[in-house]
Amino acid sequence: MIFVETRLRGAYIIELEPHVDERGFFARTFCREEFIAHGLNPDFAQCDISFNKKQGTLRGLHYQTEPFEEVKLVRCSRGAIYDVVIDLRPESPTHRQWMSVELTQENHKAVYIPEGFAHGFQTLHDNSEVLYQMSEPYHPDHSHGIRWDDPALGITWPPASQRIISAKDLAYPWL
Repeated sequence: MIFVETRLRGAYIIELEPHVDERGFFARTFCREEFIAHGLNPDFAQCDISFNKKQGTLRGLHYQTEPFEEVKLVRCSRGAIYDVVIDLRPESPTHRQWMSVELTQENHKAVYIPEGFAHGFQTLHDNSEVLYQMSEPYHPDHSHGIRWDDPALGITWPPASQRIISAKDLAYPWL
């Protein structure tokens, strides 16, 4: 695995190093020892999948609060997504800054999202599937979000002929 540090301290893009032969390829997607060597939390307590029927589906921006802040490792296993992470850590030099990465079934990239970040994505294709590994189980009382179009963040989302957003996500407050 190749760990590519992003401009947001603690967030990484993880690329595969495939071993290719006539059958296809084989690659490691997670290794506890490599995560530890890069100073990343390797302890995942829950794994979820998000299936999204339509292009333009937007989920987020989600996060959990203390004491259940979570690390996420997110990969697109089918289709493609525009993935966004926002640094919400008040003490961070990149506080309130965001970054994006395109995760696709073809590029096999994953994004490592540290505690104290919000996360969301927009699908770029119909029938996109997203796999999440989280360091904490879901705690509804500590689950929060920020509006996807918060002007304080100025996130540039890809154009969509139609955005499909849940009522819950539309009801989140501005920062």
